[in-house]
Amino acid sequence: MANTQASTQASTAPVTLIGLGPMGRAMADAFLKAGYDLTVWNRTRSKADALAARGAHVAGSPAEALRAGGPVLLSLTEHAVMYSVLEGAEAALDGRTVINLGSDTPAASREAAAWAERHGARYLTGGVMSPAPGIGDPSMSTYYSGDRAAFEENKALLEVLTATDFRGEDPGLAQVYYQIQLDLFWTTMTGFLHALALARAEGVPVETITPYIIEGNDMPMFFEMTSKVVAEGRFPGDEDRLAMDTASMEHVLQATRDAGVDTALPEAVLALFRRGMDAGFGESTFARLITLMDKKA
Repeated sequence: MANTQASTQASTAPVTLIGLGPMGRAMADAFLKAGYDLTVWNRTRSKADALAARGAHVAGSPAEALRAGGPVLLSLTEHAVMYSVLEGAEAALDGRTVINLGSDTPAASREAAAWAERHGARYLTGGVMSPAPGIGDPSMSTYYSGDRAAFEENKALLEVLTATDFRGEDPGLAQVYYQIQLDLFWTTMTGFLHALALARAEGVPVETITPYIIEGNDMPMFFEMTSKVVAEGRFPGDEDRLAMDTASMEHVLQATRDAGVDTALPEAVLALFRRGMDAGFGESTFARLITLMDKKA
């Protein structure tokens, strides 16, 4: 209810959105539904037609969009696109609040914040933890970092899109949290696809094996256990030994070969396990592999 009240109170406030890919269009839809005075710009003008029919103002150029009033949200694929789109319009950044909701590295986000500040703009980085269909759902969330005052002033507007989680004033932090989540997501989903490929190769329908995968998924428990061990910096092999895990991974690889399924993914995992064995980690827990990855280890 609080989010709805906040958006109603600000329903006539101006907001500018640059970038109308699937995510940008979902954001534009949420702002229009909440009654915001929305200005949009996109390289392909036709993508704005449906929004214009619903009352959005369509800027003729990025500079015009920047001057339209209110905070400027960027829904662009990466920062290189931001620089390309805003080239020649930098003077219009002066005095504006820029909220970049595209994906990029933490380092690129810090560079972008410094660039925006040199042109007189306040800057927020966002990491949107939602697919386009989830925009407008308060159960979804977005990480933010950068200018704290800019975040607080625009929190109600941003909560029209998703719940908000401000991580700190380092403009790279939102992307640190975002990329960590994507690291886990894509490696996990790639493993899931490989498991389905193995199932199909062995004649097990994916709709048959998937409930078993879901019901037997104890990953949150393993995440907590592994996180605790890593945080403590102790890697006993009382209940889990890398030597046993390596043998298990060798069986996975052989089963994959026998089924004629692509072996690149299990080979990569096994190569890391074997590096750990070569380093003398055989009697330690699997979690000690982080010392081969982590520069702080």
